[in-house]
Amino acid sequence: MKNLELDLGERSYPIFIARDLIGGPDLWTKYIAGKQVCIVTNDTIAPLYLEKLKAQLGDKSVCEVILPDGEAYKTLATLEQIFDTLLAKNHNRGTTLIALGGGVVGDMCGFAAACYQRGVQFIQIPSTLLSMVDSSVGGKTGVNHPMGKNMIGAFHQPNCVLADLSLLDTLPEREYSAGMAEVIKYGLICDAPFFEWLESNIAGLMSRNTDLLEEAVYRSCVNKAEVVAEDEREGGRRAILNLGHTFGHAIETAEGYGNWLHGEAVSAGMVLAMALSLELGWLGADIYERGKKLLELAGLPISPPENMDVDQFLQLMGRDKKVLDGRLRLVLLKGLGEAVVSSEAPEATIAKVLRAAGVRA
Repeated sequence: MKNLELDLGERSYPIFIARDLIGGPDLWTKYIAGKQVCIVTNDTIAPLYLEKLKAQLGDKSVCEVILPDGEAYKTLATLEQIFDTLLAKNHNRGTTLIALGGGVVGDMCGFAAACYQRGVQFIQIPSTLLSMVDSSVGGKTGVNHPMGKNMIGAFHQPNCVLADLSLLDTLPEREYSAGMAEVIKYGLICDAPFFEWLESNIAGLMSRNTDLLEEAVYRSCVNKAEVVAEDEREGGRRAILNLGHTFGHAIETAEGYGNWLHGEAVSAGMVLAMALSLELGWLGADIYERGKKLLELAGLPISPPENMDVDQFLQLMGRDKKVLDGRLRLVLLKGLGEAVVSSEAPEATIAKVLRAAGVRA
């Protein structure tokens, strides 16, 4: 087992990474605040793991909320199902919510925990690779709005994160590849040696070698924890974690939430961000090609959807949370493992890169 701590002073918490962690309650049940527990999961994960989780909770008073699966349901309307259950079961401020699922479940459970009675505690048990290395760590929670992704939310840190690698045994290939996009991102933005390790081990990772997978999840979480500890609320450096996300969120919004998986959209977005960095003269062509090749080897798309046009892209990117005082700020690369947040890219240059990638004029 590997573990680390995200250092946020009084709000620090551990991240545990190994197989079969759910079945070892002595490790994690101490992070439950009181007697009341509400498990939030979805209709894909519940039949697989809900009963196993409930069996570890002993004398706790447990209820569950089973949400429909998919990004399309990451809405305020779906969120109300959690509040309805908490209120119907008379849960008080001592309750602990447990997110059992991927990024959508984790984001909504965390947001519910941030809001219910102005804040209760919660635990993250991510069930996808993407949520293990990204969304379960760092305290970002929220829901989508038809006009933009993750526009309604809060920062709310969990009590602990349980990355039980055995949950990935049932993860479909497409979802696994989507998670690899976020793994590769860490190498691109801040950890060149990790990127090189991924290049050497991508075949084994795609065949889900346990030792390689544990190492990849661990190194991803270490990188994210270091950035979040420095800048919890994204006032500065934390924004580098969004490499490819401004382009990617535009793709997700345009295509309809869930039609492109988040990791797929981020992959295409990272290629666009690298292409823009290349166009600005900041990034060498060799790094661009290596990044694109590694994403392709992970089974990820490296081109944006054919049905979007440049104006649509720019309009949706203009709603991004990183826009400040009307200026679009993008995460770009000045080298392998060297990300910067910049508003220097002219709109005309962004449009040129989009057209070169096949986006309609």
